[in-house]
Amino acid sequence: MSAFVKASVSARITEKLTQGLSPVSLKLIDESHHHAGHGHHHPEGETHFRVEVISEKFAGKNRIDRHRLINGLLAEELAGRVHALAISAWTPEEKSTL
Repeated sequence: MSAFVKASVSARITEKLTQGLSPVSLKLIDESHHHAGHGHHHPEGETHFRVEVISEKFAGKNRIDRHRLINGLLAEELAGRVHALAISAWTPEEKSTL
């Protein structure tokens, strides 16, 4: 048996966002079960995600730039199995006022 074990899509997303954003908070939700029977659904899930992330790396960036940053970090996953990614991204200061 190989020593290499392929990480789940969720694990790879979490690792890349953690390394790239040093988040104060990161919540990744697999919403694939809501899309069963729809196009791009995979029987094992991990095709549709919601991410809620708080990071200082978003300071001075508008919503589009924050999404571009996250999409860039996850380019490999978005080009593969991940069909949809809903993003909520805040700085710690913004989140504290909500």
